[in-house]
Amino acid sequence: MELQRWTEQAVEAAQRAGRIIRGAWLRGGTDVQYKGRFNPVTEVDLESQRLIREILLTYNPTHDFLGEEGAPLESGSEFRWIVDPLDGTKNFAHSYPHFGVSIALTYQGQVLVGVVHDPMRGETFSACRGGGAHLEGSAIEVSSTPDLERALLVTGFAGATSRDYAIFQAFDEASEGVRRDGSAALNLCYLACGRLDGYFQRNLCSWDVAAGVLLVEEAGGMVTDYGGGRFYLEGRQLLASNVHLHGEMVRRMAPFQAA
Repeated sequence: MELQRWTEQAVEAAQRAGRIIRGAWLRGGTDVQYKGRFNPVTEVDLESQRLIREILLTYNPTHDFLGEEGAPLESGSEFRWIVDPLDGTKNFAHSYPHFGVSIALTYQGQVLVGVVHDPMRGETFSACRGGGAHLEGSAIEVSSTPDLERALLVTGFAGATSRDYAIFQAFDEASEGVRRDGSAALNLCYLACGRLDGYFQRNLCSWDVAAGVLLVEEAGGMVTDYGGGRFYLEGRQLLASNVHLHGEMVRRMAPFQAA
């Protein structure tokens, strides 16, 4: 398999899409439509995905493609690109400069390549399976924070319930704090490079997390469901941290799982 070549293609696509997104943000954004009550989409989302799809499928015409916006391309290929063309659309729509482009390549459901580009900070995170995780070409690793009370965590809410808010409060009280900044892809990247120590969230889609999960794993972190079991892209629960914190985070999550 040509992991390096596919990684370079994903970086190219993410950075070119990022230039479109950054340019639109500097001009003041675009019109916002709503796919659901709290689920916005902009013309920039659509333009970004069109460009990414064109680039990746020009290089790899036999691959399948799944993006957040629009119908998937499903030909039965064992290779599938999974793309969020603008992760953090709500932030973008409100001119809050925290969003990114997420691109992953899977083979038989396993993530091989993950790339996330932050167009506002000019940062590109990349990983290929077995090759480590990188930020702008330099190797990165998760933090060594040993205790939850010294950890900075992050979460997000999508269709939140009272249980989600109770989990938030429990971890906020047990740690140095829990951030909520609106981009799952960047949350995972920040965990991978040690800016954050742990992340938990429900109701995520595969395009939100496919690239970031590989980055965390290749940076030496752990990714499971809330119970500490195997994480699945379609599993709807994600708990990620460095190796020192993971067991404690799973234990603190247990009462909410049993409730």
